[in-house]
Amino acid sequence: MQHSRIALFLVLCPSLLMVPRAKPQTRESYRGLMTPQVRSDRLPAPQPMRDYLVDGKLRLTLRDAVLLTLENNSNVHVQEAQVEDQKFTLLRAYQPFDPLLQSKFDVNRYSFAVNNPFQAAGVSTNAPFNSLTQTAQVNYTQTFQTGSNVVVGLSGSRNSTGPGQFFFDPSYTTLLNLQFSQPLLRNRGLLVNRSPLLIARRTLQQSRATFEAQVSDAILLLVNQYWAVVQARGTLDVERKSLAAADASYQHDKRALELGALPPLDIYRSESEVATRRVQMIQGEYGLKKAEDALRLTIGADQDEYFRALDLDLTEKPEAEGELKNADAVSALQQAIARRPEVGAIRLALANDDTNVRVAHNHLKPDLSLSGFYQSSGLGGNQYNLIIDQTTGQVTSQLISRGGLGSSFSQLFGFGFPGYGASLTLNLPVKNRAAQAELGSALVSRHRDLYSAQLVREQITLEVTNAVHQLEEAKLTLAAGKTAVDLAQKALTAEQRKYELGAQTIFFVLDSQTKLAQAELDLLQAEVNYQIARAAVDHATGGLLEPFQVQIAELTR
Repeated sequence: MQHSRIALFLVLCPSLLMVPRAKPQTRESYRGLMTPQVRSDRLPAPQPMRDYLVDGKLRLTLRDAVLLTLENNSNVHVQEAQVEDQKFTLLRAYQPFDPLLQSKFDVNRYSFAVNNPFQAAGVSTNAPFNSLTQTAQVNYTQTFQTGSNVVVGLSGSRNSTGPGQFFFDPSYTTLLNLQFSQPLLRNRGLLVNRSPLLIARRTLQQSRATFEAQVSDAILLLVNQYWAVVQARGTLDVERKSLAAADASYQHDKRALELGALPPLDIYRSESEVATRRVQMIQGEYGLKKAEDALRLTIGADQDEYFRALDLDLTEKPEAEGELKNADAVSALQQAIARRPEVGAIRLALANDDTNVRVAHNHLKPDLSLSGFYQSSGLGGNQYNLIIDQTTGQVTSQLISRGGLGSSFSQLFGFGFPGYGASLTLNLPVKNRAAQAELGSALVSRHRDLYSAQLVREQITLEVTNAVHQLEEAKLTLAAGKTAVDLAQKALTAEQRKYELGAQTIFFVLDSQTKLAQAELDLLQAEVNYQIARAAVDHATGGLLEPFQVQIAELTR
């Protein structure tokens, strides 16, 4: 069985039952964050439905329904996509630290009339002056998480004008340039520069915690729907049995009427009761259909026409097995505070607020930065000796040595012609209202999230208290319901005996049948309420998946 979207692992020991807190991705890269499901332009088929196909029906335990919900529920996957989106928001936060490589190549040719005697060497005044320049440049830029910015540039150019114009023709000029800048006050340090990355990582963790809470809510809804189907099926069984009992009374009265032992008008009471209970049975049948349709939607069975048409065979029984569950409000609240993902999410929000406040304080500082550069240059090519005739002024050239780009690089990396410098720049705003507003917004956000944290604790406290009370009420109602069914059965037996002896009319028998049916429905409701109350306590304490031995081990993988 492949679990591609949400990894589910069997839990073998109690220490592994706690839902783990979301952690940052170990590979915060595109390949590490991307999943095949997100890359695909098609949705996978609902799976693994065929594993639960038995005798033409979907046979499901409650745990099976939980697994199918995690695998196939569309709402769960929509909520999961929010986590996927935050993963790439985290990746986007690395953008300021991405290195940049720039390259450029230029070719320029010029031809113009000579207006300089030194440019007219060996040519007539009417001849044009030609110049060909070819330039190549490569720059590497990198900003580090300390705020430092480094630029390394290497450039070279080739210039050709014809002999007699320059000492080198063609000339090869190369330049190596190293520049750096470092903030000394504002935007200095790891925290300020890495704050978008830290905030994005915590936001991803928040989205995972929110997703955990949403999954828990989805499972609680699934539990309620599962037991709703069980209750609807049990209700239909009770109504069918009640109809059969009413029909048996009607058939008895009908025979008595035929024998003349019953007045004609008395037959309508039992006949009317049969019709009423038949209406109730029809309503129960369609109530069961609605409950099953809701469950099919949650487990994803309606995504395929074949599985949508199959009947559901739910194997769980509403009767409580073993000792009834006990819950203490104090210990349950402690567990909830320690395990509920909502608590972790609000803690991450407060951590982001603290980071924003510290960054805003830093932005109030003066902008003082240190920058500097170092460069080296080289020159190469065919070297000429230019000779000027003192009488005529004519310039002639004589080749001394041949060279090229290699000689220029040799001179460049010989560092014989260096250049360097440094500067200290201070920007001191008279007013910095933008930074003040940033700090004020950060403080307001922290203040709001402090109240949000308090509100979360209050809501969890109320939810835990209500869940514990719901469980206590269900246990007491369950015990009373069993007693009520037993007494209603005894009362029906007594009224039936009196009717057979002629001491009572059929009215009392039918009334006792109705009361017995209602008592059985109340007991069924109490049993289902107890099962739901157990799930509510587990949900309130953050351990809803534990009874099913299922754990969300790694989200969105």
